[in-house]
Amino acid sequence: MEVAAQIGQLLNDTVSPDCAAVRTATEALDRLSQLPDFPYYLISISAGGENQGQKIAAATYLKNFTRKNVEGDVSSSAPKVSKEFKDQLLRALLQSEPAVVKVLVEVFRVIVVAEFVKQNWWPELVPDLRAALENGNLISGANSQWNTINALRVLHALVRPFQYFLEATVSKEPVPPQLELIAKDILVPLLTLFHQIVQKALGTPGMTDMETENLLLIVCKCMYFTVRSHMPSALVPLLPSFCHDLIGIVDSLSFDCVVTPENGYQMRLKTGKRSLRIFCTLITRHRKYSDRLMLDMIKCALNIVKYSKNISKIDFLSERVLSLSFDVISHVLETGPGWRLVSPHFSYLLDSAIFPALVMNEKDISEWEEDAEEYIRKNLPSDLEEISGWRDDLFTARKSAINLLGVISMSKGPQMGTSSNASSASSKRKKGEKKKQNNQTCSVGELVVLPFLSKFPIPSDANPSQTRITNDYFGVLMAYAGLLDFLREREPTYAATLVQSRLLPLYNLSVCPPLVATANWVLGELASCLPEDMSADVYSSLLKALAMPDSRDTSCYPVRVSAAAAIVTLLDNDYTPPEWLPLLQVVIGRIGCNEEENSILFQLLSSVVQAGNENVAVHIPYIISSLVVEISKCMPLDLEPWPQMVESGFAALAVMAQIWENDMSEDLEENESNHNFLLGQATIGRAFSDLLQRAWLAPMHRLDQEDNTLPPPSCLDSASTLFRSIMLSVTGSNVILELKVPELLLVWADLIADWHAWEESEDMSVFECIKEVVNLHNKYGLQNFIVGQMPSPPAPPVPKHSVIEGIGTFISEATLQYPSATWRACSCIHLLLHVPSYSSETESVKQSLAAAFCQATYSHFREVKSKPGSLWKPLLLALSSCYLCCPEVVESTLEKDGDGGLETWVAALGMISTNSFKPGLSRESEIKLIAMALAKVVERLLILGKPGSLLRECFTSLMEASARFNEVEEDNDEDEVDIIDEDEDGEIEDDDDDEDSEDYEHEETEEEFLNRYAEAALALENGSVIEEGDIEDEDQEMDFEKGAYFSLLKSALEEIDLQEAVTSLLQKYHPILIEQQEAYPPELISRFVESIPQCKIFFQHYSR
Repeated sequence: MEVAAQIGQLLNDTVSPDCAAVRTATEALDRLSQLPDFPYYLISISAGGENQGQKIAAATYLKNFTRKNVEGDVSSSAPKVSKEFKDQLLRALLQSEPAVVKVLVEVFRVIVVAEFVKQNWWPELVPDLRAALENGNLISGANSQWNTINALRVLHALVRPFQYFLEATVSKEPVPPQLELIAKDILVPLLTLFHQIVQKALGTPGMTDMETENLLLIVCKCMYFTVRSHMPSALVPLLPSFCHDLIGIVDSLSFDCVVTPENGYQMRLKTGKRSLRIFCTLITRHRKYSDRLMLDMIKCALNIVKYSKNISKIDFLSERVLSLSFDVISHVLETGPGWRLVSPHFSYLLDSAIFPALVMNEKDISEWEEDAEEYIRKNLPSDLEEISGWRDDLFTARKSAINLLGVISMSKGPQMGTSSNASSASSKRKKGEKKKQNNQTCSVGELVVLPFLSKFPIPSDANPSQTRITNDYFGVLMAYAGLLDFLREREPTYAATLVQSRLLPLYNLSVCPPLVATANWVLGELASCLPEDMSADVYSSLLKALAMPDSRDTSCYPVRVSAAAAIVTLLDNDYTPPEWLPLLQVVIGRIGCNEEENSILFQLLSSVVQAGNENVAVHIPYIISSLVVEISKCMPLDLEPWPQMVESGFAALAVMAQIWENDMSEDLEENESNHNFLLGQATIGRAFSDLLQRAWLAPMHRLDQEDNTLPPPSCLDSASTLFRSIMLSVTGSNVILELKVPELLLVWADLIADWHAWEESEDMSVFECIKEVVNLHNKYGLQNFIVGQMPSPPAPPVPKHSVIEGIGTFISEATLQYPSATWRACSCIHLLLHVPSYSSETESVKQSLAAAFCQATYSHFREVKSKPGSLWKPLLLALSSCYLCCPEVVESTLEKDGDGGLETWVAALGMISTNSFKPGLSRESEIKLIAMALAKVVERLLILGKPGSLLRECFTSLMEASARFNEVEEDNDEDEVDIIDEDEDGEIEDDDDDEDSEDYEHEETEEEFLNRYAEAALALENGSVIEEGDIEDEDQEMDFEKGAYFSLLKSALEEIDLQEAVTSLLQKYHPILIEQQEAYPPELISRFVESIPQCKIFFQHYSR
């Protein structure tokens, strides 16, 4: 009891406002958590503590304790949680107050997943929970010790893990036996009770008590999670009765009353929402059992969607119910019986449900004026910045109505196949004009939808006061966005006529801004359907919208944002503006005018520069100079994190720097005119230098913190691109000083050394920048590159970190923590060890780098050595490079842990050198590097007097690598001879392939999809899947034959004659190496002496 009281007091202290007391109590609890009875004390306090705060604190600590000790542990072969504790937890859940149950149910969920769902180690759970429900207070009487609502919450947590398929390696997973048991023993009797309570609730005027409404909601949630992926056999006979109960609940909803948490109607709305989600699941996942129920579901949904005319007056939850009702109709229409059930209601749906949801209403106008960002997210979704399309928290009736309109427009009736067949046809529309014409006939979009929309006139300057016309035409524009799939099946001229007659005229009228914004969005949505000859008209209209200024009473921010998004979409679909300069001028002119728009404009600018290529590249120096001025104005004066405008600006500048380098360098090679390029590069270098000085040097100088504090590591990837562009601007030593390259280089090296926010797609530019730094050092000899600057007295005479040490730290961390950049990191290891010139005074720097790189690469290799794959090659090549550089250091590092690291590495080199290893060594330089490392190991073992199995294994691998080097060298020579013939033949073959590819485009079936993903999951489970980053970095392999960055290293390798090195080794040590010639495979000896004929004499001398 003393321990329980102590724990209780400590839990009280954890909710104290005194931070020191909280810290002390937490540390004490951590120490007490080692006691075997600790979780029992917590569960006891959770159920019967002094006050609610103490109970919740105990439950919270128990939740974290359970997650730490149970969650994620799949290696255990026996239950980790005792039966006694699970029984106590279940009793506490059934008896505690709601606030405590809310936390304890998370403890239960962790244990259930680990010991019931995955392992089925809790056989008593289902019988005990059934008994608790049967004896709960709402069923057996108020005097019961069990709370029925609590028991239902436990059931909810129990079935929730089954909402997803559990066996990813099985294409058609059967219903888990645990779920079958739950359905048979608990859900079947519970649905009988549910039916009785629904009948009673529907027969009572007004709302029933909150407890009953809560019971209905939780049962619906349990059923939803049960049938979301599976259909237990015990539930099939009860589905019709259950669905009719749900239909009764949905029919009881009213959209006229005020919804508050107190009047119980909010709970009924939530139950109705869950009921509609169950309908959607049954239609899409369990057609076999839902076909006969669809007619009643459609009638139910039709009764709801008619309230779309009140969309501006209802709350979010009611609108979500409306949205799901539209979704039910859409799902039914996409099934086989869908046409028969829904087609009689097409006219009613268009006129009384869909279109009323699309027209502009008071809520739209209010959101436009008060929360433009919310308006854009709901009505003008795009891929720009935060406005990222339809999100789960932005379900609206309008979005679902647009989707239903699109499904209706694609319907063709039973004689032409179902809607799903029409969708399939759209993906195979290259099978011939006759087939295409058949797909275009008799669609509802052409017969019903477009004629209906054509009834609404375009607003004009003659009737600007007619609000009804404006609001209706807003709905027409929204409807056009839903016809994308329908228009894709038509000729491009079909969409062009629609845009020309119904959208573009709006840009020449004094119409309200919401119409223009919606027209912008529709143009973006229809971008893939428009013919190229419309680009001039479309771009001029969108450019006018992009430049639209705010009026005195109305903000045009959504107009400009939607115009920017539409232009980006058009550019992505290969539409080319007639002129690029006007677009650039508008974008540059607006940056800095409105803080909200800056990030959108920067993204638009990046897209324009990427799409324009050489047409825009000539303007890049001017654009960059203008942007640097605007970005500098927003740069913080101290070391605070950068604002969004600065970060977006850096990203845009990085894109432009890359485009400039790629396009202008190509023109330079073709035209041999480098004056404009050098002039533009110098302008870019000065601008970027000024910006990085403002970002990195100025705050530190202002605060006199050069030695203590670094600037914020914001936009490190983009900043590295800018810094690399500065270095590309260097044409002499004087330019290095003028652009402050040494000062910026030191800060940059410290920043990347301290970088820990590893991301999959970030920081790739850092590696390119590292290569350019090494290249610049080789040309001009940078200050503080290898040895850091000595501080001024009276500071101790210890040099500061050098540039290469900062880079080395980054590379070591990248190798350990950044799997997707393994190739890039390892290529930098080669560069840093072999390219710079190390003097005798700086040899210690090279040795420390080799040790760090060896430790990092071998640690990573140890993690993947059990699964030979493509990551072996970069890691083993990097280790070989380290060994050639500093063999003693590498041997010491590998043997430091005493786990045979050197033997492991040598054995791996032998495996990767063979023809059977996939993916093996395919380039001459790779094989040469491995062979030279093996030769070095052999020589070191002989010098150290360590003959034995390791020496034989190493020499065997050396012979294999030498033979492979000769074979690859001969294959490459043959490839060079045949390359011209292959190119000529390939042109004809490619044409044939293109024709064949147009004849048929296979559409993957559901069965094929499931089989493919099951195979992928099985490969992942077996470890045979491609390692992370392999595909992404395939082009980044250490191809020493290609790329300016490796030219110096290639030269270093070329200076070494592999045949001469191996021959020299045998001349010195052949008595030892070949004294047991029978230990080597005869076939290998034959290949080896064929590749190096000079060595044949050594084997003949010892042959018997």
